[in-house]
Amino acid sequence: MISLFISFAVLIIGYLVYSRVTEKVFSPDGRKTPAVKENDGVDRVPMKTWKAFLVQLLNIAGTGPIFGALMGAVFGPVVFLWIVLGSILGGTVHDYMSGMISERHDGASIAELSGNYIGKWLKWVMRIFSVVLLVLCGTVFVTSPAELLANLTPDWMSSTFWAIIILAYYLLATLLPIDKLIGKLYPVFGVLLIVMAGAVIGGIIFSGGKYTIPEISLKNLHPDGTPVWPYMFITVACGAISGFHATQSPMISKCITSEKVGRKVFYGAMISESVIALVWAAAGVAFYGTTQLLNEALAGGASNVVYEISTGVLGTFGGILAIAGVVICPITSGDTAFRGARLILGETFNLEQKKIKNRLIITIPLLAVGGLLTWFAMANDKGFGIIWRYFSWSNQTLAMISLWIATAYLVKKGKYRFGSFLTAFPATFMSAVCMTYILTSQEGFRLSTAISYPIGAAFAIALFILYIVLWIRHVKRSDTLNKLGNLGDDIPEENKITENKEKEI
Repeated sequence: MISLFISFAVLIIGYLVYSRVTEKVFSPDGRKTPAVKENDGVDRVPMKTWKAFLVQLLNIAGTGPIFGALMGAVFGPVVFLWIVLGSILGGTVHDYMSGMISERHDGASIAELSGNYIGKWLKWVMRIFSVVLLVLCGTVFVTSPAELLANLTPDWMSSTFWAIIILAYYLLATLLPIDKLIGKLYPVFGVLLIVMAGAVIGGIIFSGGKYTIPEISLKNLHPDGTPVWPYMFITVACGAISGFHATQSPMISKCITSEKVGRKVFYGAMISESVIALVWAAAGVAFYGTTQLLNEALAGGASNVVYEISTGVLGTFGGILAIAGVVICPITSGDTAFRGARLILGETFNLEQKKIKNRLIITIPLLAVGGLLTWFAMANDKGFGIIWRYFSWSNQTLAMISLWIATAYLVKKGKYRFGSFLTAFPATFMSAVCMTYILTSQEGFRLSTAISYPIGAAFAIALFILYIVLWIRHVKRSDTLNKLGNLGDDIPEENKITENKEKEI
């Protein structure tokens, strides 16, 4: 239990200290934000800081830090280390930079930013990749609440019935102005998510010794022998680092009223999500006692595990919380997933989203695809698992790309002497994770670790070397320009034109 308290303390210190470092690197100023410059009444709508924080928390969290943390806990308490270090050094920096760089570009999506800072060819790749990821996410978060509701209601209210109801809600949440539905419901649901986590960990800590939270260990306790590298780093996304957040942060970047609140909103929401993930990882290993029993319970569905833990620890009150959380939280991720996809496609095809007709043109086909994937997941016993695995890898790959985009931004904006290392190191790490996973995993190339591990490491090292080469080039260029600028004070007026040409070169 001591390890858990230390983990919480490190996360708090990370917010108090490392968030200041991250903020200093980005250097927020007093410029007008998209919500202030252009309040369109639909997507660019000013929000109070506390509300923007809670909406951002629900956007990025949902059941991600619950399901992912429980599945990660099957590896043992080593998962605590990944949640804490992954969040402070990677996830928080990723979310802050994604949101703030988007804000600097009028709320542009991660796809548009990739074209600005890495290359136009990547813009189209990211447009497709992001939309596919968001539709997969929306589908995942239709299936799980629909199936749980079907188990709790009369037989005629089947999972298909509830899926249709949820998709109908998604239609409204995707189309309506952000302050009309999401802005009113999300703060309430955000509080519910926090209360749910607090009640569960409180019930375990004050159980009178009934539950024991193990101390951190590097030992792999996965009952099937699944290696920690790279599987745990893909399994636990939300709570540590998640590329899905890069698709959600631009939505709130359109709503904050000052750059100075970005640290509280983006960095603070990610730290809060990590605290929630720690709670559920600890609850999983403490409630079931062994990773073997936890793994067996997860075979029946993560939603059932959440229900068992909540009712077992908190009784009837816990059951109410669990049902509300497992139903509401995934829906609040699914609706903003489809909303994010709408915004990206609107940018892609230059369709002004202020007009309801343009929103409908994009939203209807998106939800149709989501409906088909939901039908596949429900009709196939392994459908949900297949979609989840592809979603997990796509999610972390997007995180890797987003971190490299942030690195390119910092280098090009002159933050290269230290600042760009802030994002380059986690980008390199995630590059190794994603490449190794797709080479070894069942949904990938299924290569042996003897082959995939060296290739994954070589891929990450190659990207880091490329970054260092570009970093050195920009350092030399900046030094040259600074020298020319210093010499400018002694240059006769008639020679200024020559100096300016040298600067351009």
